[in-house]
Amino acid sequence: MKHSLLFLALLSVVGSSGCASIVSKTRWPVAVSSVPVGATLTVTNRKGKEVFSGVTPAAIELRSGSAYFKREIYTLTFATPGYAPKTTTLEAGINGWYFGNFAIGGVIGFLIVDPITGAMYRISQKEVSVALTPTTGFVWPAQPEHGLRIVSLNDVPESLRPSLERLP
Repeated sequence: MKHSLLFLALLSVVGSSGCASIVSKTRWPVAVSSVPVGATLTVTNRKGKEVFSGVTPAAIELRSGSAYFKREIYTLTFATPGYAPKTTTLEAGINGWYFGNFAIGGVIGFLIVDPITGAMYRISQKEVSVALTPTTGFVWPAQPEHGLRIVSLNDVPESLRPSLERLP
C-alpha cells in the first residue's frame, strides 16, 4: 500500500510538471565585452524595454522566455565616444530538455508549465564580444554650424588639401 501511494505521488509529480522547468532554468548568464573596453552597453528585450544598462565588460543574466510560447530576443547596443555605435541581437532557442516531456509523459509540462515559465527556451550563446569601429573625425561641441573638426590627413579629400594651412 505504501509503495502504491509513493508510486502514484511520483507519477502525479512527473506527469504534471515540466521537464525543462525541473532540469533546466529560465535565466542564462551571458558575458559581454567590447573593444575598446568601457563602452556603454544597453540591452533591450523584444518589447523594447531596457533590461540592462552598464559598461563593458559585463556579466548579465537574461530570461529565455518572453511570453507564452514566445522566446526572448534581445538587442544589445554598444556606444563610446570616438567610435560608431554598434548593435547586435541575442536570441533564445529551443531547450532540448523541453522534449523530455514526451519521455516522461508531462503533457501539462509540455503545453503549460515550460511555455509559461520560459524553460522551453535557452540562451546558448555564453559570450558576446564586439569590436567598435573608430570614426574618422568628430565635431565638438555637438554639431555646431562652425565647429572644430579633427580628422586624419588621410581622410581629407585630395581636392581640399591645397587649402589646408599648417599651424605654427
